[in-house]
Amino acid sequence: MNTNMPVFSAKALASWILFSFSIIALAQEAPVSRKQGAELLKTDIMGIFAHPDDESGVAATLAYYALSRTSAVANVYCTRGEGGGNMVGTQWGAALATLRETELRDALRTIGVRYCYFLDQLDWAYTESLSATLQKWGKEQTLERLVRFVRALRPDVIITMNPAPAPGQHGHHQAAAVLATEAFTAAADPHRFPLQLSKEGLTVWQPRKLFYGGGNTGVVATIDLSAPLPNGKLPHQVAGEAMANHRSQAFGNFGNSQRPARPQKFTLVKSFVPVSPSETDLLSGLPTDRVQAVQLTPPAPSEKISVRFQPRPAFANYQLWVKEQGIEPIAAQFKTDLPVVAGEENEIVLQLNNSYASPYEGFLRLDVAPPWRLGDYPKSARVQPRFSRIIRIHITPPLDARKDTELRANFGGERGPVTGIAVLHPVPRTRVPRLTKAPANDGSEHGWERLPILEISPQDTFQGKVNDAADSSAKFRLAHDGKHLFIDVQVSDDVIVSNIAPNDIKGHWRSDSVEICIDPQPGSEHTMGCYKVGIFPFDTTGIVRGARDADANQGPIEETAPGTRIASRRTADGYRIQAAIPFSEIGLARGKKRLGFNLIIYDGDKKEAAIGENINKSRIAWSPRPGVMGRPEDWGRIDLD
Repeated sequence: MNTNMPVFSAKALASWILFSFSIIALAQEAPVSRKQGAELLKTDIMGIFAHPDDESGVAATLAYYALSRTSAVANVYCTRGEGGGNMVGTQWGAALATLRETELRDALRTIGVRYCYFLDQLDWAYTESLSATLQKWGKEQTLERLVRFVRALRPDVIITMNPAPAPGQHGHHQAAAVLATEAFTAAADPHRFPLQLSKEGLTVWQPRKLFYGGGNTGVVATIDLSAPLPNGKLPHQVAGEAMANHRSQAFGNFGNSQRPARPQKFTLVKSFVPVSPSETDLLSGLPTDRVQAVQLTPPAPSEKISVRFQPRPAFANYQLWVKEQGIEPIAAQFKTDLPVVAGEENEIVLQLNNSYASPYEGFLRLDVAPPWRLGDYPKSARVQPRFSRIIRIHITPPLDARKDTELRANFGGERGPVTGIAVLHPVPRTRVPRLTKAPANDGSEHGWERLPILEISPQDTFQGKVNDAADSSAKFRLAHDGKHLFIDVQVSDDVIVSNIAPNDIKGHWRSDSVEICIDPQPGSEHTMGCYKVGIFPFDTTGIVRGARDADANQGPIEETAPGTRIASRRTADGYRIQAAIPFSEIGLARGKKRLGFNLIIYDGDKKEAAIGENINKSRIAWSPRPGVMGRPEDWGRIDLD
């Protein structure tokens, strides 16, 4: 007999028997149906962005669909944001990517986004160049990775950013939109990336709708976000809470945002289901298995005779791309915007196009406001059938020109005149004296006394607000000795902040700083061949420090430009920075006399700034324009004596 056998009362025994029968009954019930495999991955909406935090602009809409409509939402990011700033620590590069991914996942959890994936491309710098971005990433391999996600997740709707190269538009943002647009079509093409089909078990998939953020032309979807979510909060409130997770990017205070609840707009770019002229639901007509391409807007009538000024390379490439994608009617339309060097003759290319089957002849008239001067040009022109004639126009802005002006071309004949317009953006120029002896590089005046002074005033602001010259302005001088470029910058700043630690010398835009931008091939489309250095006048220990940024050789100058020497000194009204930069580090070819050049002053007046905090309040420049940091075409020009 087992003397350890437990003894049960009648009541306890009855309870045990009842519990046992309950377990048996549960075991006999039908198993819970759970999604698995391809069904588990099926997505309603896919957002495609460049960096963590880029979803913030449409976060309220994503929250509405994910939380109120229980839609399955997946976001795909080209990068993990390792090239961004860091306002909460010293992590940089791959370490910053780890931090930003964690912040992102917390943000997406808040707005209900189910899946988050990365294309694992490098967030390498701020640039305005799509071509430089796709060259750095490798367009085809990046597109292949994105198509894999589209085929695996089978989204009905793709939303992305706007690919137009507008001033200030990050090249990585443009690239994300270009890749999303091409993936929308490529995912349905069995000839694109066929190994995904034969080796990976995927099938082709045609997403039903493609939207760009913002509503401009064509069919615009307006999403009403005025109703509370199931948690009782409005979509924009939840979006603010989500955005606050991106603390490394200085969004920590957005959780308390009092922004009004406004609808969000999206431009419908492509559709394979019928649409109404004014959409109110990204998912209208979905889901459906019946897919057929829809003509969203009638094609623009073909101009038989047209006049166009040849645009910058980025705009010319954009125009070709939208034509290839068949989205010309809804693509952003731009006036041709051209940089011209003040005080000298510039050449501009005018194109006369004739689509008739017979020659076309007419008068040609160019108009620009004085004191801008036009050179001689033909007053009439004959264009052969189905041909384009190139006419080279020469124009000279005044040396002190600072404001944009329009150049108009009218070409008229028997079928009436047509007009082309270019916006001309003057960039400054100056000569750089040659010295037999290097000037001081210790913050003193020695050797600089007789050199000409150039000024940057509050009128040269291109971001933020400057109160007056005492708040932020600068005077600078340039010189060279045939081997070095010497720069002396006297900054007027009534509140100098030094909140950058010695082990955090990067992201100069976060605090008071001076950025020197030099292009050895003036007028470049991007900064990959440039020399760009941001200089903090004083770190938290009072030492001047500098780091190259957004060029092909980034990092502290001790590592990336060891021949560059910098100095800084406090002055009665601000601080003074001097730099001596070897031509060899600039990449200036022997005998080359002209360089692209810009000087940018960053100002932040927050006296109680935390260490590493982004306090940037304003930016002024010798050659100011939105996004000019990443667009050498709009930098000034300097000529070496």
